[in-house]
Amino acid sequence: MDSLLIAADNALRTLLARPGASEETPAHGLAEAALTPAQKKRAGALMRVNHVGEVCAQALYTAQATVTRDARLRIHLQQAAREETDHLAWTRQRLDALGARPSLLNPLWFAGAFVLGLVAARVGDRVSLGFVVETENQVAAHLQSHLARLPEQDLASRAVVARMKADEERHAMQARAAGALELPAPVRAAMKAAARVMTTTAHYL
Repeated sequence: MDSLLIAADNALRTLLARPGASEETPAHGLAEAALTPAQKKRAGALMRVNHVGEVCAQALYTAQATVTRDARLRIHLQQAAREETDHLAWTRQRLDALGARPSLLNPLWFAGAFVLGLVAARVGDRVSLGFVVETENQVAAHLQSHLARLPEQDLASRAVVARMKADEERHAMQARAAGALELPAPVRAAMKAAARVMTTTAHYL
């Protein structure tokens, strides 16, 4: 029951509250760049996609922590979720600075990721960790592509994305070290396809 209440609280805070970060944003002290309207729109769309990714990360880690019976793994997942909360706050701050809004479909993204996390965790902890590894690897690759697409002068957004990429890569390594099982190729391909749908839609909505 406690785990369910924690999961419900996390969902409400992620979707309805303005997230607070435990660590100052990597964009701190960096001046806002003078962007053209087109550049600001592109940067805002990319940061909206990144914000959606963090909404999904909250759902994924919360679901997995709710299901696992391994106390050490639960602590690991909860710690990762706290770090992802920082990412959620930082991306929301960048959305505000760029005059952009979060995705209108965030409740849908959260629900979908939560269900996937539950399913993976039900299969077993090693599969659940494998899901973390593949998710974080795909997110890190996606963030790398954003570094190539963000305006060069938007140093604030680029600093946030670069830090997020480093954290996601670390989460993947930690999950692998904890005994993650490599997911079958068809599963990885399906995850990439689902992520492509999500990121394409979130770019606009």
